[in-house]
Amino acid sequence: MNVHDASPITDHGSPTLSPLGYPTNLFAGKETFEGVNETIGSVVLRDRQPRPWWIGFIIAFALLMVLFLAISWLLIRGVGIWGINIPVAWGYAIVNFVWWIGIAHAGTFISAILLLMFQHWRTAINRFAEAMTLFAIACAGMFPLLHLGRPWVFYWLFPYPDTMKMWPQFRSPLVWDVFAVGTYFTVSLLFWYLGLVPDLATVRDRARKKWQKIFYGVLALGWRNSAAHWQRHQIAYLLLAALATPLVLSVHSVVSLDFSVAQLPGWHSTIFPPYFVAGAIYSGFAMVITIVIPVRKIYGLENLITLRHFNNMANVMLVTGLIVAYGYFIEAFMSWYSGDIFDQYMMTNRVLGPYGWIFWLLMLVNVVIPQALWSARVRRNLIALFLVALSINLGMWLERFVIVITSLHRDFVPSSWGMFFPTIWDWATLFGSIGLFLTLLFLFIRFLPMIAISETRELVAEPQKAMTL
Repeated sequence: MNVHDASPITDHGSPTLSPLGYPTNLFAGKETFEGVNETIGSVVLRDRQPRPWWIGFIIAFALLMVLFLAISWLLIRGVGIWGINIPVAWGYAIVNFVWWIGIAHAGTFISAILLLMFQHWRTAINRFAEAMTLFAIACAGMFPLLHLGRPWVFYWLFPYPDTMKMWPQFRSPLVWDVFAVGTYFTVSLLFWYLGLVPDLATVRDRARKKWQKIFYGVLALGWRNSAAHWQRHQIAYLLLAALATPLVLSVHSVVSLDFSVAQLPGWHSTIFPPYFVAGAIYSGFAMVITIVIPVRKIYGLENLITLRHFNNMANVMLVTGLIVAYGYFIEAFMSWYSGDIFDQYMMTNRVLGPYGWIFWLLMLVNVVIPQALWSARVRRNLIALFLVALSINLGMWLERFVIVITSLHRDFVPSSWGMFFPTIWDWATLFGSIGLFLTLLFLFIRFLPMIAISETRELVAEPQKAMTL
């Protein structure tokens, strides 16, 4: 059955909406309950995917091949193929690392924090966000390893009892990143998979082909929808949400300390931890919107992912964007107020130096354009919201470029100043990582339920829950 044939929850007009943002006829009874199963589950079980899925997957896979080529050449020739030099020893690898880690934060925020705050509107988007978290961490994790120069000995960063009795240098932020990112990935994976188990059982029970029954049956771990299963599931789900919530604050704070512990002007700042966390949630929600808008249109999910969801996400982006803008202002103010000539020159060079045009482009796409979100019309206009989200994604990458490159290329000693010019391999690695992210995302949409079936059915069965925000 085509996903567009699921008439019980297909919106053909302008239905009356509940406070949650769902059409009121979504909570109509058994027919609608089955409609949720059909609309979401049939995307996984159908034999053929829509043409836009194939077009997007082919483009993403081509970019993934570019990434494999770039990494292969890197392993053959070394990091000299990048544009890094002295003094700019940190280049695109670290810029991309911080950018991808930031994108990963929206998944934990939407899934864990909003779950603990009983925000039921998260149901339609939490599965996207959780999957996006895992894929973004996968993209982020490879960059510090590639930046090592000898990535095949990355295990030296782990504290294991080797015969030489050599332990990692725990004062190194690189070691902190290993523990922070590893912990974040592990907890996010467990949280995502635990929420997915009831939905995998639903798909297993609806499957008609033998390989599908076996595949989803193994992944469902013997789920039988019993009261005992649900009780243990809910307890474990809430416990993991409580564990994941502090990670939103801790992981990107640790990443920001990579910069803050240095003495370099532009990095040595106590505002970085909260500033990085706000920026992470900002870029993460922008990426969720960028992904969900086209997927919603392609698969006809307009009545499951409504304008209310986009309005709420846009409001979160507006708030975190204002925090980020405040961080820009405070950074400039403290450079002046501190009286430190090195810090003052850093800010002057950032604004008027050779990379000044990147700074002003950053202000445009990350501060000025998102102010359109003050308008409810923009927040509910999906084309405008999509463009604003793309602007923010670009802006957050530019922010990392400004922090990393402009602080390094002119430090304390003028005789050591230099410029950074990215090579084709820098760009290949960046766009290749985007290809990896999109390839994993397309495979996720194809083989796993993209919306939480069990949680959506819970709202169908208990409409009074949906009426509380």
